[in-house]
Amino acid sequence: MRVVRVQYRGSVFFGALQDDGVVCLNHQLGLKDPIPLAELSILPVVAPSKIICAGMNYRDHAAEIGFPVPDEPVFFLKAPTAVIGSGQPILVPQGVGRVDYEAELALVVGRQCRNIPPDAVAAHIFGYTCANDVTARDLQRRDGLFGRCKGFDTFCPVGPWIETDLPDTANLAVRTLVNGEVRQQGNTADMLFTPHEMVSAISRVMTLLPGDLILTGTPVGVGPIVPGDEVRVEVERVGLLINPVLAAPDGDEHAEVPLQ
Repeated sequence: MRVVRVQYRGSVFFGALQDDGVVCLNHQLGLKDPIPLAELSILPVVAPSKIICAGMNYRDHAAEIGFPVPDEPVFFLKAPTAVIGSGQPILVPQGVGRVDYEAELALVVGRQCRNIPPDAVAAHIFGYTCANDVTARDLQRRDGLFGRCKGFDTFCPVGPWIETDLPDTANLAVRTLVNGEVRQQGNTADMLFTPHEMVSAISRVMTLLPGDLILTGTPVGVGPIVPGDEVRVEVERVGLLINPVLAAPDGDEHAEVPLQ
């Protein structure tokens, strides 16, 4: 099932995407018939309490950015306000230097969990989606930390939906296209740690809540994007995430934050 998050007549809810519209999954709202797409607003697929990202989960990617290959799962947090949906623009701030795409398979937590073993993780996953861990690479090299370089608003595109019927993530093609040209191509088979191992490791540190978003790492082949580009992140059997790249406007610090 392909699940989207929508706003309709003042209510925000998850719905099953069908050919003739969206079927509300919140039965308490009493919306039984498919709602035509033209009558609702598609929102980013999640509004997470936190975003947790796997670091250097592909050996070749660790080498290309000059980081050591970890011997256990490593992860960092990304600002929830970085989330945007498919079709929304990635805004490149002025003066940050090089900004890179990073295609990733992401998962959405479905049930609260803490200290769970890898073999119990599946029951706590709602589904999978595509993500782009956009990174200000020059800032990353300058800071030596991940908070600023990955935390800008719009630096976490996700979507276009949540795929709930994906029993196996062991052999999925992951790729990025910029302006129609393939720039990054990898496979989840090359992960150092599986998504279930990653979730288990994270749950030993922090409680995971429904709607939390976990990015499982990017393969080799990251590269720059600039205003005017179109970036497509494709994960096999999951979906295709499309975002234009624009320059952030001057004086944007007082702009209204879009509904998440």
